[in-house]
Amino acid sequence: MNEKSKSTLEKMSKKMRLQNYSERSIAIYISYTKKFLSSFKVDVYHISTKEAKIYIENYNYSSISQQNQIINSIKFLYRELLNNKLTILKISRPRKERKLPKIIDSELIKNRLSKIVNLKHQAILSITYSVGLRVSEIVNLKIKDIDSVRMLIHIKNAKGRKDRIVPLSPTVLTILREYYKKYKPTNYLFNGQKSLRYSISSCQKIYKKYINNETSIHNLRHSSFTHMLENGTDLRIIQKIAGHSSSKTTEIYTHVSNKILNKVILPL
Repeated sequence: MNEKSKSTLEKMSKKMRLQNYSERSIAIYISYTKKFLSSFKVDVYHISTKEAKIYIENYNYSSISQQNQIINSIKFLYRELLNNKLTILKISRPRKERKLPKIIDSELIKNRLSKIVNLKHQAILSITYSVGLRVSEIVNLKIKDIDSVRMLIHIKNAKGRKDRIVPLSPTVLTILREYYKKYKPTNYLFNGQKSLRYSISSCQKIYKKYINNETSIHNLRHSSFTHMLENGTDLRIIQKIAGHSSSKTTEIYTHVSNKILNKVILPL
């Protein structure tokens, strides 16, 4: 890759930070843009939109999510870095996959959580399930985000750069206090062995070890909201706790709830 293309990637990274993109999004955009630029021998200013469109249409995508990420990366490059010199690409978006989440039985989760001897592992998985936190939100939690007086958890700079407040369970607070006494975390609520923050990959590993080896820790989030709904929590409240911008995202849990489905009177 030539110097102009390398310089463009640096500018792209800086611009995304100025526009408040998350570090994860920046890394993804830069990775796909770098691969795009490296596939051409000319510098970025000589890659036509027609060539870019052919690149996108012929890319061997592993998923619809990856397809959208690559389209977004290249469109950002043309729109934001080339000063509108080239026409913004008009690319058809793939239709979203409509897969229902796998829900784990609430009693099974509680039983497995209660048997975890390692206090840190128990604390991480318990707080995740209690209010359906994303794994990125778990590793970014700080000690000061736990408000034991008002019984609230402050989720800061979450998906979409949004802050929100969720309830703190008395059961979880008890586990957190025991964990804190033993581990004495610094700044972040969950420290790694060699870093201030516990890693996302470590969270995935302990989930698979204690809860379910065939799914990811994100299933605790889906299970949490489904069980809240089954226990009578209003869908609008669940939407607030989940941090969903649209109620349609939250409504998916009405399709996977066993208790709701069991109330249906079948015609035969």
